Amino acid sequence: MAHLDRFLAALVSNGASSLVLATDDVARLEAGSKSRPITRQPFTEAQIVRLLKEVIPESLLHELTGGKPITFGYRTEDGAFSARAAHESGRLRVTLQPDGATAAAAAPLKTDPSTHGPWATAPAPAASAPRPAMEVSSAARTEMERLLRLMVERHASDLHLRVGEPPILRTHGEIQRVEGAPPLTADALEPMLRCLMTDRSAGEFAQTNDTDFAYEIDGCARFRCNVFRDRHGVAAVFRVIPATVVTVDEMGISEEVQRLCYLTKGLVLVTGPTGSGKSTTLCALIDLVNRMRKDHVITIEDPIEFVHPNKSCLISQRQVGTHTGSFKHALRAALREDPDIILVGELRDLETVSIAIETAETGHLVFGTLHTTTAASTIDRLIDQFPADRQSQIRVMLSESLKGVISQTLCKKIGGGRVAAREILLSLPAISNLIREGKTFQIPSIIQTSRRFGMVTLNDALLELVDAKQVEPKEAYMKAVEKQGIAAAFKQRGLDVSFLDMEAGAAGGGGGTETPARPSPAQPRAAARR
Repeated sequence: MAHLDRFLAALVSNGASSLVLATDDVARLEAGSKSRPITRQPFTEAQIVRLLKEVIPESLLHELTGGKPITFGYRTEDGAFSARAAHESGRLRVTLQPDGATAAAAAPLKTDPSTHGPWATAPAPAASAPRPAMEVSSAARTEMERLLRLMVERHASDLHLRVGEPPILRTHGEIQRVEGAPPLTADALEPMLRCLMTDRSAGEFAQTNDTDFAYEIDGCARFRCNVFRDRHGVAAVFRVIPATVVTVDEMGISEEVQRLCYLTKGLVLVTGPTGSGKSTTLCALIDLVNRMRKDHVITIEDPIEFVHPNKSCLISQRQVGTHTGSFKHALRAALREDPDIILVGELRDLETVSIAIETAETGHLVFGTLHTTTAASTIDRLIDQFPADRQSQIRVMLSESLKGVISQTLCKKIGGGRVAAREILLSLPAISNLIREGKTFQIPSIIQTSRRFGMVTLNDALLELVDAKQVEPKEAYMKAVEKQGIAAAFKQRGLDVSFLDMEAGAAGGGGGTETPARPSPAQPRAAARR
């Protein structure tokens, strides 16, 4: 069934004379001088073209997009319709009427307001005429929620859905297909995904072919959702967000890092690759603030993941695209909203980074995330976003405002599950001087010699997990950035490092000698001096 059929069913069941779809306006039913909206959100031109694309030949659609008016006929289970589409004053307008119907013959419009969006089922006819489309939508939602519950029951972190494959779960970091489940078809998968989307997400998907949103099943969990198209058709990835907020003690976050939550101003960054648990760590830190302080916390996220109920603090959570236009706009606006603490879900662009640093300097505590793997590379990434003529000024500002960097990666645990290895950089005069002087390549050595202050290198964090029998040496080696150092530490401990010979043989064509690891970008001169 084409999506336009649902609106036409509403046209017939309401006894209207015409259905009008226009750019930047809601769908409307008209009868005589009366007009009633039947969608909550206005249509974009792309959404209207998408509706027409399902019911008219490509040649007609090409004429319309080229600026020519078109007329066409269309038939559904509810009858035959004639339509005219044209651009008027720069807006696309489509008018559909039942064949042979006149406005005088139309029954009065019903006054019940509709709450359906442009991708939802149009208003239902009377109970005597069942709506198969609504039954399909209900069945699709039931099946979608069944898969989401299955993900939670099996302790998976992600659910992958795509055409031609059965549902796929990521459990303990590994992809596993659900046994016995048939491959998904496009006709089955598309309604399953659309029934979860808000009007805004549906419109965004229609325009850009991908969208992010959050979905919640009461009593089960919240989910971060991404829907997109690939060469096989529509696809989606769902990540589970636990229904209960994780505490710093449950996360094993050190006391030195917890103290960052009691600062009155400064910048604290949680970094790591995608899927490394940054959001969960930030959630635990905000929860500590929420329990121990009496302040106003503003979070800016895309989408909202963990929901924080007000405890000792007042929590204002804003979602980009729903409650605000962008991270930078929300961050600038936050300064007029009496905040004490601001969480920025992602420092995506130059302007957002600049505002965050300025905000941290002017008496606010700012938490943020970046997709970097080490503390030194985090600082380099922040500075390198600015033009060369501003970098000296930013180094000075960052040296004064940066209070801590927690860079983490997830490792597979022995016996199942995953555990975080965290590199921790804390503000010291020596660190501030290195940032100000542009000598970030020396930061790893300062971290290594400052364990008494709570700082830890990534290699040391990985070694602690290996010594505690939580992680295999091979897994720790694979997650390390400075591989030569951790390999030498394994050998000193007398651990089995046969995997190093296998890796060297594969890299060097079977020569059997270890290939030196390339130094990370953040440590080029340090590596050269050694």
